[in-house]
Amino acid sequence: MKAKTREAETRPMTGAEMLVQALADQGVEVVFGYPGGAVLPIYDAIFRQNRVRHVLVRHEQAAVHAAEGYARSTGKVGCVLVTSGPGATNCVTGLTDALMDSIPIVCLTGQVPTHMIGNDAFQEADTVGITRPCTKHNYLVKRVEDLCPIVHEAFYIARAGRPGPVVIDLPKNVVMAPGHYEGPVSQEERPHPSYRPQVSPERAAIEATIALMANAKRPLFYTGGGVINSGRAASEKLRELVRLTGFPITSTLMGLGAYPASDKQFLGMLGMHGTYEANLAMAECDVMICIGARFDDRVTGRLSDFSKGSKKIHVDIDPSSINKNVHVDVAVVADCRLAIEALLERWKAGSHKADGAALSAWWQQIGTWRAKDCLRYRPSTERIKPQYALQRLYEATKGRDTYFTTEVGQHQMWAAQFLKFEEPHRWMTSGGLGTMGYGFPSAMGVQMAHPNALVIDVAGEASLLMNIQELSTMMQYRLPVKAFILNNQYMGMVRQWQEFFHGGRYSESYMDSLPDFVKLAESFGAHGVRAHKPEEVDAAIKYMIETPGPVLADILVDQEENVYPMIPGGAAHYEMKLGPDHGELKETTDKGMVLV
Repeated sequence: MKAKTREAETRPMTGAEMLVQALADQGVEVVFGYPGGAVLPIYDAIFRQNRVRHVLVRHEQAAVHAAEGYARSTGKVGCVLVTSGPGATNCVTGLTDALMDSIPIVCLTGQVPTHMIGNDAFQEADTVGITRPCTKHNYLVKRVEDLCPIVHEAFYIARAGRPGPVVIDLPKNVVMAPGHYEGPVSQEERPHPSYRPQVSPERAAIEATIALMANAKRPLFYTGGGVINSGRAASEKLRELVRLTGFPITSTLMGLGAYPASDKQFLGMLGMHGTYEANLAMAECDVMICIGARFDDRVTGRLSDFSKGSKKIHVDIDPSSINKNVHVDVAVVADCRLAIEALLERWKAGSHKADGAALSAWWQQIGTWRAKDCLRYRPSTERIKPQYALQRLYEATKGRDTYFTTEVGQHQMWAAQFLKFEEPHRWMTSGGLGTMGYGFPSAMGVQMAHPNALVIDVAGEASLLMNIQELSTMMQYRLPVKAFILNNQYMGMVRQWQEFFHGGRYSESYMDSLPDFVKLAESFGAHGVRAHKPEEVDAAIKYMIETPGPVLADILVDQEENVYPMIPGGAAHYEMKLGPDHGELKETTDKGMVLV
């Protein structure tokens, strides 16, 4: 690679050629995009090389989601290429999604020539102004001499510190201009002049954390997507730390897989649709160790009542997240992996041990909460329960090389509850923004990164329709993505909230005139299968998995089923609805929660 780079630096190139060379040198394997007039020189340069592949999506929003899936499942930076004007503006939802969930993306957008900027030229938009609030950083390249340094810097910024999306706006005259290529320079050789995120934890913060952990009576690890973003080694070290201490652990939606779901110390997901035991442990713990999570509102519920009696430790690489939502007692600004390694080292070096008697009593209390079996649901021989369908899907895929994406809604929460993740990077979902239409194109990106794996998008019929056109992309590139559709003919989560909080007035949440998903799949040249009754579910799953190419599995589920547990908006995290077979939390006492 170095020889090729030096050769490239000695011969004149167009800006477009320099751009493609820079992508290759940054390790980009695939670009998801859609051409247009402003970026045709770049597409011409892509055509004349074979180091960087291009996937032609059917909508620019899908390009960003596909890049997110690629990035989330590999730990690499995802790459997008779109044209100016509407091409760029169609990326805004995906960019915002990536920013909220800390996904590293570099999005290349075309722009009208520099001398026409501000003249309302054809397909002109203020891309830098529009994307400034929804990116980690963005650029408008005005000179070809600046192109290579900006591209290399953009990849560094996208992946360094808290990952996120970066936009590079490329005027057409810049990518057509001649210039000389400049290769990437390591941060060790030439550190960035201004962006140098703190990655190593301060010793005092580690010592303070260890002191709190060693004296804890009711400790709890609370982990998030930052652990996964920090790489597989972070997850491995987390497992070692949790097992060494004997503490219980819970996870956010974005952190699933960082710690194995089958382990007895894992309490499941916490938050609005988290488990009873995880939420009550959060309410009653005396020391909370938050690693790579940001205390968002779906976890905390009513902030004034969130884990009021605990000492709180927050490990996060983003200093702006510290004390943003919840005041903490110890702040550890660092990369999660390095922080976990430091905690492990100090715990071992000090020969620390948890208070055995107190920890035993704590686990006994957690056991009583677990006994509630909060994910229990009423089975049916007549209608397919969505929970049952996902349980059967999990059993059918257990032991396989499988990756899951989701859309957003009830199906997303059921998937988080009933699909058990043992490893990181296997679960791709839209957490912060909650983007309907995310899962199907995200699955394309995952499949591109893992061509021999089984990739399944757990979908609702409403979300799937938002980017269903990407079935055409899957057929063109022979991407055997499977969509497992929990079809209840409603925008299910909207209907659930209308039932609970709006008197059962289902205003515009019912979806009539849905397509026949089997015939729709066939119209694209793909395959479809449908299940009406519980006894048909296993056969539908088997057909979906074993049939080559893309498959839409239409699972017609109970329309009235709701997601439990549920913390209503504005309620405390211990005020949970536990479903028809359970009571409902009303108040706290010194001994824990009282059911009514």
